[in-house]
Amino acid sequence: MSEILSRLAETLESRKNADPASSYVAKLYAKGLDAILKKIGEEATETVIAAKDGDKAQVLYEMADLWFHCMVLLAQQGLHPDDVLAELARREGLSGLVEKANRRDNV
Repeated sequence: MSEILSRLAETLESRKNADPASSYVAKLYAKGLDAILKKIGEEATETVIAAKDGDKAQVLYEMADLWFHCMVLLAQQGLHPDDVLAELARREGLSGLVEKANRRDNV
C-alpha cells in the first residue's frame, strides 16, 4: 500500500514546478492553499454523502479523491505520506481518549 502512496507523492512533488496549463495538480498549487483546502472540503462532503447513501462503490471513488487531495496538501506543506504513517505508528496502542487529552495539553 505505501508503495502506491510513495509513487503518488513523487508525482505530486514533480508537479510543483510544472506548468499549470499542463497539470491539474500544478494548477492547484498555482491557485494556492485556499484552493487545495476547498477541494478537500468538497471531496470530504462528497464522501459523507456517498456513505449516507450506502453506496460502497461511490464511497471508494470519493475516498480516493479525498485522499488524493489530502496528499496534494501534504506535498504543498512539504510533508510526505510517511510522515502521516509515522504519526499513526506513534499513536498505535494509545487510547484515543488519552491521545485527544494530550493534544489539548500540547496546543
